[in-house]
Formats: sequence, structure tokens, C-alpha cells
Amino acid sequence: MSSEKQRNWKPQTTLVHGGTLRSGFGETSESIFLTQGYVYDSAESAEARFKGESPGFIYSRYANPTVDMFEKRMCALEGAEDARATASGMAAVTAAILCGLKAGDHIVAARALFGSCRWVVETLAPRYGIEATLVDGTFIENWEKAVQPNTKLFFLESPTNPTLEVVDIAAVATLANSIGARLVVDNVFATPMQQKPLELGAHIVVYSATKHIDGQGRCLGGVILSDKKWIDENLHDYFRHTGPSLSPFNAWTLLKGLETLPLRVRQQTETAGKIADFLADSPEVSRLIYPGRADHPQADIVKKQMSGGSTLICFDIKGGKKAAFAFENALNIILISNNLGDSKSLITHPATTTHKNLSDEARAELGIDDGTLRLSVGLEDADDLLNDIGDALKAAR
Repeated sequence: MSSEKQRNWKPQTTLVHGGTLRSGFGETSESIFLTQGYVYDSAESAEARFKGESPGFIYSRYANPTVDMFEKRMCALEGAEDARATASGMAAVTAAILCGLKAGDHIVAARALFGSCRWVVETLAPRYGIEATLVDGTFIENWEKAVQPNTKLFFLESPTNPTLEVVDIAAVATLANSIGARLVVDNVFATPMQQKPLELGAHIVVYSATKHIDGQGRCLGGVILSDKKWIDENLHDYFRHTGPSLSPFNAWTLLKGLETLPLRVRQQTETAGKIADFLADSPEVSRLIYPGRADHPQADIVKKQMSGGSTLICFDIKGGKKAAFAFENALNIILISNNLGDSKSLITHPATTTHKNLSDEARAELGIDDGTLRLSVGLEDADDLLNDIGDALKAAR
């Protein structure tokens, strides 16, 4: 199949066929190349490959055929020139942030971040002499005010974890371009089916492939996507020498996950919309945040940059931690877990799990209180989930 024809494929086709590499056996399903190293025909061919004069694989810490297929398929979906797959989402975030920075540089990041992402920006980067400023990312003027002469990187999640704030990616990208900085977007909550950060002007996109891309709670993985020049000049050596590489088996699992990603996200988003409407009308709920609703705080931006709602819902139960725990414990179908993007519906109490290590003040800034819950909607029947939630709400009264 020619590359020109492949460029015309719709996402559903790309995610089944894109980037496929077949061996001489002509297998239908992608092969798992569980190998550490590779054999050369001669000493001269080994030298040529290490010099970059002939194509081929050298060592699976650098690249692997199965991992390469996953990277190419993600590039085709995202519209990126190049990608590197990592062992986890946090490996992807950390590499994307640190690989192009040095002591004396400055990061501006939206303060609404997953706890580990915030730790990398707030705690890890400063240990290496990289300054960081956190801002309320929903207002572009906050980004503008935070810029310093040494600002080299902007970092944001949109929608955010767990309160589903939406940041104007195009506006932040324009600002980044005006000062010669790079914008990194964590696109996990939107998924590549609902939002395309590179098309909006972002320079680098990161995913925890553990979430919707696998989507079935099986393995860890991450991926960084950008232009080839940035990857060659910044990420390539960092990746090669620090070794955050994805295992071939996990890459194969993620390839299988990509085949059903559009179907899963579409169904999960449809069900999430029904649940969000139900929760919004429930007297036990004091706050409901869902990107697919007109009452979302950044509904105008959602409409501009997202093609759909979300598989995630954030809501507050009246009665604080006691009521939130009673709600969780009364659920029969929905499982208590800190993961998301799974085929199973999962409920999380951020204040005591994913955002536990933040101070009370930091959680308050993010809009996380003791009654806040994050629901990741799965593939179960919508009516069954609504009944499960209705029963749990009664228990939380």
C-alpha cells in the first residue's frame, strides 16, 4: 500500500492497518519481536548500521520492530512526523519535559496537573536548576504574565485531571511561538479521537498509553510525538542513554488496543454524556463538570478544539469525604480504582489517592475537595451504570 493512499485513510482504518511490518511469514496479526539484540551479516554491516549508513535495528533499548509499528501507527493517527514509545506515561512526560532543557531554563505549566506530572515540574526539574512557574491555565493572560526571558517550555493537560478544566491550546501555542518556546500537551483525557493538539499548534504531544490506548487494564506504556527535527536533536540521545523504552510485548498489546480505540471511545463518551446529565439533576450532587455539556466552564473552548465530550466525569457529592466514601462503597458495577480509560467503569476519590500528596491549599486551588469524585466510564450498558449510580447516591445521602 502506497504512503499516499495511507494518508487518505480515516482513523478507523489507520488504527487497524497503519505502520504494519510483516515478516516473510506474512502473518495477519503483528508479530512480537521479543529480542534484545540483532545479528549482522558481517563486521562491515555492523559498522555501517552503527554509523547510520544502513537501515536496521541495533538494540531493543533504542528501537524494536514491534515498538516501531506502534510508534508509526500513533504517528499516522496523530499527524506527527516521529514518535518514541516509553515504558509508561510518566516516562513519556518526564522525557518530553527534561530532554530539551538545561540548568537556567524556565517552565510555565498549568497548575491543574496529575500529581506525578506536577511533581516532575515542581520538585524534580528545580533539582537540576530548571525553574518552574505554575499558573491557572484557563486564562491566557496568566501564561503571558508568567513568561520570563529564559522560558523555554510550556506544559499543560487538557482536559485536566481530575476537574476537567479545558485550556485553549491554540492560544498557548501562539504565545509559545512568539517567544521561541515549545508547548507540550498531555492529551490523555481527550484521547487522540477527540482532540488533535498538533493541529492546534502544540509542538509535542504525550500520552499515557496505559489509559484509553490499551483501554483494557492490561499493561503500561507511553508515547511522545513531535516533529522529527526536535526528536533527533533533543529526545533521541536522552532516550537512547537513559533507557525508558517500551517492551515489545506491551507494544504489541497497545497495537491491539488501537484497533478498537475509536469504537471504545465513542461508546464510552456516549454513555458518559447520559451519566453526566443524570448526575447534574441529582440533588445529592453539588457540582458536575463534563466537557460535553453547555454548562462546562470553558464550553466555548471545548467546542472550538474538541470533537466530542469525554469518557471522564468530575462531580462533587454533598457531605464531603464521608458521603463520597459511602457512594464508592455502595457501587456494585463500578470499581474503585485510581486508573482510567478502561473498558470497566472506575471511580476515584482524588483527595485520598491520585492527588493525596498535594497540600490542602494546592488541592483547593485545583477545585478538589473531600467530596470530589472522578468517574471513568467504561463499556457496560448505560442503564446498568445509571441504576448503579442511582443506588449509590441513595447510600450517600
